[in-house]
Amino acid sequence: MSSHAKIITTASGLQDLLGDLVGETAIGLDTEFMRERTYRAELCLLQLTTRNGPICIDPLALPDLSPLAAALGAAGPPVVLHAGRQDLEVLAPTLGPMTPLFDTQIAAALCGHPAQVGYAELVRRLLGHELPKGQTRTDWSRRPLSIEQIEYALDDVRHLLPLREQLLGALEQLGRLDWLAEELAALERLDVLAVDVDKAWLRFRGVEGWDEGRLRLLQSLAAWRERRAVARNRPRGWILDDTLVREIVLRIPRSRDSLAQIEGMPEAVVKHSGDELLGLIEAARVPDPAPPLPKRERPDPASIARTKRLSEVTQATAQELDIAPEVLATRRVLEEIARGNDPATALGGWRAGVLADRLRAAV
Repeated sequence: MSSHAKIITTASGLQDLLGDLVGETAIGLDTEFMRERTYRAELCLLQLTTRNGPICIDPLALPDLSPLAAALGAAGPPVVLHAGRQDLEVLAPTLGPMTPLFDTQIAAALCGHPAQVGYAELVRRLLGHELPKGQTRTDWSRRPLSIEQIEYALDDVRHLLPLREQLLGALEQLGRLDWLAEELAALERLDVLAVDVDKAWLRFRGVEGWDEGRLRLLQSLAAWRERRAVARNRPRGWILDDTLVREIVLRIPRSRDSLAQIEGMPEAVVKHSGDELLGLIEAARVPDPAPPLPKRERPDPASIARTKRLSEVTQATAQELDIAPEVLATRRVLEEIARGNDPATALGGWRAGVLADRLRAAV
C-alpha cells in the first residue's frame, strides 16, 4: 500500500474507516498539532492504529471529525496513547470524553521506567525498534504532506498496541494493575482539561505570603488575560507576558504613566488596555501605599532537614519498588508534608498506601 493510501482525506474514506473500527479490542491514537500562534491547539493530523495497522486522518481536509466520537467515545474499546494529556485536550472539543484510556507513559513509569519516558525510547527498550528522528520540527499545517512525514506520523502510533500488551503483562506480574486503574481514572477526567479562567492565577509560583489585595489583583489580572486570549485565540503570553503580570501586581501602578514605566511594557498594551488594567487595579482595593512585600524568608533549617529525611525515605521506598522516586512523590509534596500536612492526604490513593506510614515515622 502506498503512503498516500494511508491518509484519509474524504468523508467517504472516514465512513469506511468507521466500519473497520467496529469490533476492535483497542485503538492507538496520536495527534500532530500546532500551538505556537494560537491559544487553542490547531489539530493538523490524527493518527489511529488497530490490528490492521496504522492510518492518518487529515483534519484540514475533513473539518468534521465528529463521526469518530462513536468509535472513540465513552464505552468504546480502550484508546491507547503515549503522554496523552495534550492529545486529549486537543480532541476534547470534537470527540468529547474518551474512555477507557490507556497511557503507555503512565504504565511504563509504574513498571520502573523513567517517569517521563519518551515514546521512541520506550519502543527501543521494550520492542527493540529504533525509530527515525527526522520530522520532529515539521510544520504539520502545511500541505501536501510528504511520504516521509506520513511515515513518521504512522510510526507514532504503529507500536502503541504491542507496548500496551507488554506493559499490561508486566503490571499484572508486579500486582500493580490497581495502581494503573487509579492513574488512568485521573486522566479520564475531562473537567481537568477544561479552562477555568478564575483559576488561571494558580499557574503563578512564589506568591505565598502576598497580601490579600495583591492576591485579588493577581486573580483578576490572570482571569482577564485568559478571557482575552480565549476570545482572540492567541497565546496568553501575547496578550500580556507572565513577567509583566507579576510586575503589575508587585508595583501596583495607579496611573497610565506608572503603568507605562514598567520595564518591557508594550506601548500598545498601555494604549489599548491601560484603562481596563487600571480598573482591575482599583477594583482589587490594594491600600495606597501598598503593603510592603514579604521579605524572602530564609529557609527554615528544621524544615529543610525534614524534607531531606522525607526524600531519603521516598528514595529508599522507590528503590525497593524499582520505580522512579518522583513517581511516588514530587519534591513539592514532600515540602508540604515537611510543613505539617498529613502524608496520606498529600499523597492520596495508592501512593499513600505504600509511603504514608513511612513518611509519618520519618517526620
